[in-house]
Amino acid sequence: MTRRLLLVAAGLIVGLTVLLGASPASSAPSYAAPTYAATPVAATLPAFPPDGPDGPAGPDGPGNDTSVTIDLDGLTDKPTTSVTLILTITLLSLLPAILLTCTSFTKILVVLSLTRNALGLQQTPPNQVLTGLALFLSLFIMSPVLSSMNDQGVQPYLEGTKTSAEAWHDGVEPLRDFMLDHTGDSEIQLLVTVSDREQPQSRADIGMTTLVPAFVLSELKQAFIIGFVIFIPFLVIDIVVSGALMALGMMMMPPVMVSLPFKLLLFVLVDGWGLIIKSLVASYG
Repeated sequence: MTRRLLLVAAGLIVGLTVLLGASPASSAPSYAAPTYAATPVAATLPAFPPDGPDGPAGPDGPGNDTSVTIDLDGLTDKPTTSVTLILTITLLSLLPAILLTCTSFTKILVVLSLTRNALGLQQTPPNQVLTGLALFLSLFIMSPVLSSMNDQGVQPYLEGTKTSAEAWHDGVEPLRDFMLDHTGDSEIQLLVTVSDREQPQSRADIGMTTLVPAFVLSELKQAFIIGFVIFIPFLVIDIVVSGALMALGMMMMPPVMVSLPFKLLLFVLVDGWGLIIKSLVASYG
């Protein structure tokens, strides 16, 4: 029995020794790595002629011009839509100031307001009516100037025939001539003296910063002169009515209530609004 156990144990030991001594790589199938034949590749370079007297004849030389030309077909001659939109918005924001200081609007509105006060009417016609009338009268008077500015400055700039500086210089010239024609020498001299600037050689040498306030002062002066002339006949009516009421002993009767119908009657009979508008338009003739 013991002998059999020893033989079994010896057999187990021999089997384990054989299993442990066997290599795993030897049992796996072996594959031969493929071999490829190395094929020489010749680098083909462009052949250029030898350098000549005018310089290298390579890809950057005069013999082989690689420059690229892009034709925009005149797209840069005219201002773009973005630039035009910016200029339009800027002009619209400055339009009220330009209307009040560089046109006849201020003079017309002041004269119409003084006429209403001379009649003794506080809110009739309303301010909106007087402002609208003054606005359209200003457009009527300034239409030749605006047309010249459009023809000499705006349209050439939009068509690309003039630069922005040239369009500004030529476009503002009609407005400048209009203001010079209706600005007094005393107002120009006043602004030049106040600003402590060098005396201009002629009226054409006056800058816009001096001409604009001088023009506004001249317009206000002319408006007050016209208002004074309008006030005189209505003042005479007030004096006559006041004297008549005092002679009758009606001191408690307000003279304005009595004189207002006579003022309105006189104003309608002489076609007052027509005379005032005719005088205003003729003052810019």
